[in-house]
Parts: sequence; structure tokens; C-alpha cells
Amino acid sequence: MDNRYRIEKHFLSNDLVKVFLVVFGCLLFQNGFSQNLPEVKLDEAWKAKIQGLAPEKASFPVSKRKKILVFSLHTGFEHWVIPHTEEVVKILGAKSGAFEVTASKDIRMFEAGNLAQFDAVVLNNTCSKPDRRNIFWDKLALENPETDTVLLMQRAADLEKSLLAYVEDGGGLLVLHGGITMHNNSRAFSRLVGASFDYHPVQQLIDVKLADPSHPLVQAFPKTGFRHVDEPYFYKNAYETLDFTPLLYFENGKITEQKISNPEGVTYVSWIRPQGKGKVMYCSPSHNAQSFENPDLLRFLLNGMQYVVGDVDCDETPIGKSRN
Repeated sequence: MDNRYRIEKHFLSNDLVKVFLVVFGCLLFQNGFSQNLPEVKLDEAWKAKIQGLAPEKASFPVSKRKKILVFSLHTGFEHWVIPHTEEVVKILGAKSGAFEVTASKDIRMFEAGNLAQFDAVVLNNTCSKPDRRNIFWDKLALENPETDTVLLMQRAADLEKSLLAYVEDGGGLLVLHGGITMHNNSRAFSRLVGASFDYHPVQQLIDVKLADPSHPLVQAFPKTGFRHVDEPYFYKNAYETLDFTPLLYFENGKITEQKISNPEGVTYVSWIRPQGKGKVMYCSPSHNAQSFENPDLLRFLLNGMQYVVGDVDCDETPIGKSRN
């Protein structure tokens, strides 16, 4: 009897430990402790998976096959998802038949003559170094260490002006996740994109909501939104004016480890805005390739590509003006 009691007590203790570990793990996940997901190998199997999940055709009428440049250079933080994101853009373009996609890391592509070849540019996690937050300067200084810095800064400024003019004259711009930091200290770039990056807490499970479920660009998602693990970005500079039409957001009160407690209101994670004759869209999702295994997000990105090339007629009322 004593031995059986000890054995039963032993198994009971083990079961309690298991239950505790499961519950504790769930609490960690739900309460936003760091949830860095493992890197996904970019192999033929993963490409085939995305190929199968990608939309068969575009959501909106396509007048002609448009040309898109996906620019994937980084000089600062390297997101492991960069090659996956580039591949996603290629797959979306090819499978839908709506886009011909060219990939590059060459900053000379931002010269006016080169940009003129494309209907839109996708900035794929083009993170710059923290010291200047200017990817053109970073690259020029690295390749030309003995050249006068004044000349390099002028060259960098000319390339940025070329991008600004490109959009103003009718080009499209789709900025993905860390691409918002490409010229993070530039007020002009901040106004173009709609914000500058401020900071992000640890990766965590985020409930992404639809700002307007009736908006044509978000029709891919359920009206309740979706959940995924990501970096919750917070913004500054031009973001304060809300000069854009929001598409997706999260509730601030559900985000853990913020620098400053901000329990009220929401933070937008995707939006659109016209700039001159051109169109701009920012989309923070996603930091992880796992998120691209959501076919709804793939459809949303394809919709965004169509928006920036001018295929989508939709509400573009800036939320800042609508509040006045």
C-alpha cells in the first residue's frame, strides 16, 4: 500500500508539473513575452507552399501587366525575412499575371531614368544604419571611403529627391515592414510614407483589426481581422498628422513592454495615401515568413500592389482631416 501510494503521488506530481508548464507557456504567449519565431528555410518546398496559397488572379481589373521593382538592400538591421518577402512579391506578380517583377539591391535603380521603367517600387525591409538613417549615404560611403563626404551626401540627397519626384509624378510605392526606416530622419520621406519608425517592443501575438471592414483593400480578411506573431511598430514624425487612410491597426492596451505606457487608443499598422499623381501604401506585417502562410495576407499584399500602380479606385480620405 505504501509503495503504491508513493507511485501514485509521483505520477500526480509529474502531471501537475506538466499542467503548470502548459499553463505558464500559454500565459507567456498571451501576455506578449518575446516570441521570436524560428527562421524558415527559403527552399523549393516553402516556395511551392506560397505558390499554392497565393491568389489565382488579381482582385481588381488589370488594364495591362505592370512593372514593379522590389528593392531589398539593407545596410542596418538585417531581417531574415528579406529574401522570403522578395520571393512572395515575385510569386504574387507571376501567379496573378498582373506584374512583372524585377529585384535589385543597386541604389542606382533610384536614378530618374531607371525608375522611369517601373510602375511601382517595393521597399523590402530596407533598413538603414541608426547613425544617419539614410540608406543611400550608407551605401555610397561604404563603396567610396576616400570620396569627399559633401559630394556623397549630395549624391544621396539627389537619389532621395529622385524617389520623391517619381511618386509625385505618378509612380507607386509599397513600403514593407522595416522599409519605413530607409530614410527615417528625412521629413520629406516621412511625409511621403506617412510616418517614421520610432521603436518596437518584443515580438508578440498581435490581434490585427480592420480600420474599415468595407474598404476594398481589406476584403481578403475576415471582418474580425487576424492574429499573428510580429513586431508591434510604433511611429513618430509625420504619423502625428495621420495624413493617410488607415487599413489595419492594433489596440495599444494589448501590447506589452511599451517604452511609455500607452493603454488608450490604437496604432495603425497599414495605410494608404496619394502623393501628387502617385500612390503610397505602408504595410508593417510581417517580420516573420510564417505570416506569409496566411492566404488572406497574400491577397492583401497583392491588393496593395494593385493600389500603388493605380488599379484600385477607393476612399483615400486622410483620417487626420476626417477628424477636423
